[in-house]
Amino acid sequence: MKADNIAKLRAERVWLTEDGCRIEDFARLVERTTEAADYPFAESVRSNVLVYDCDALRGVAASDEDRKALMAEWVEAMMEGPGIVVLKRAFPDPAPIDAATVQFEAMIEEQKASKTGGGDHFAKPGANDRVWNALEKLCLRDPEVFAAYYANDMIALVSEAWLGPGYQVTSQVNVVNPGGEAQSPHRDYHLGFQTAAEVARYPAHIHRLSPALTLQGAVAHCDMPLESGPTLYLPYSQTYLPGYLAWRKPEFRNYFDRCRVQLPLEKGDAVFFNPAVFHGAGTNRSKDIRRMANLLQVSSPYGRAMESVGRAGMGAALFPALKAMLADGRLTSNQAANAIAACAEGYSFPTNLDRDPPVGGLAPQSQQALMNQALDEDWDAARLKEALEDRVRRSLT
Repeated sequence: MKADNIAKLRAERVWLTEDGCRIEDFARLVERTTEAADYPFAESVRSNVLVYDCDALRGVAASDEDRKALMAEWVEAMMEGPGIVVLKRAFPDPAPIDAATVQFEAMIEEQKASKTGGGDHFAKPGANDRVWNALEKLCLRDPEVFAAYYANDMIALVSEAWLGPGYQVTSQVNVVNPGGEAQSPHRDYHLGFQTAAEVARYPAHIHRLSPALTLQGAVAHCDMPLESGPTLYLPYSQTYLPGYLAWRKPEFRNYFDRCRVQLPLEKGDAVFFNPAVFHGAGTNRSKDIRRMANLLQVSSPYGRAMESVGRAGMGAALFPALKAMLADGRLTSNQAANAIAACAEGYSFPTNLDRDPPVGGLAPQSQQALMNQALDEDWDAARLKEALEDRVRRSLT
């Protein structure tokens, strides 16, 4: 009996469930007060969120010792603290912002003319103007504008603080037009882009790991008063371990709606946060503000396999063998799924979201899902090969 109890308790610790998400546990973690004394580099605390004056921080960062101390403060703020830091005047000179805005607006107009682009993970299609992979597009269109923009010392400092050196930046421009409705509250990449059933298959230590692999950020490309709908946040919500399972549940969304905070931003400000913070873009209630933000997702260099593998070619070669072995009983369906897991990509990203947008869900179909579908529907080998090759084509820039 004792062994049974140990096994049960261990399983409950390792395998999180939706049924185990309790709003009272969540509330106990979230209902805290941010004390300014705990964060000496911060200029102030507003709505429980830490606000930093980047003009002052640039002098601090000139000293190696103070630079490390500042980065350590940001790490603890985003890990165990409110989870969010606002960097006022991250861009002290508006020129790089304005030059990039010109290019971003041109990209949006080109998308409209060609009827391409769009799509959003957590908002209604068409509510926003969205430019996927704005990082690469800006660099190729105007390398000098790119260089001036991403030379920014605060973006580099907060990225290194959370992820260490070698981080990778990606960028998506988002414009919420007047009347654009709020996003659903959510957590972000990686686990945040999967269904609750998929998330529940990952052990608890992966729920802890996922937020440490990316840093979410946004640079304000215009003034964002509250009526324009700047991002809504729930400070400290990243500390709730089962949050990737909880954010879809009605009681958690209702709690978010009651308790979330919202801070106005000025052009050139930036905000960075732990991706496990419950958040969502706000409703733009203004009459004439097209709220433009450059959304930054900065990734750890360690989220990669050791070898480059041609998985689409492997899948095309494997598929006829799987069909034959299933047909004559040499493999069960579970064993075939195991072989597919060793062969094909199990995650939808990275991809080219212009050609492969998250339409009808939070993420495009993965290679593994495609191969399992092909087996279930008894595709022939040529159809599966073409579908895998098409999947690769759509993922490329």
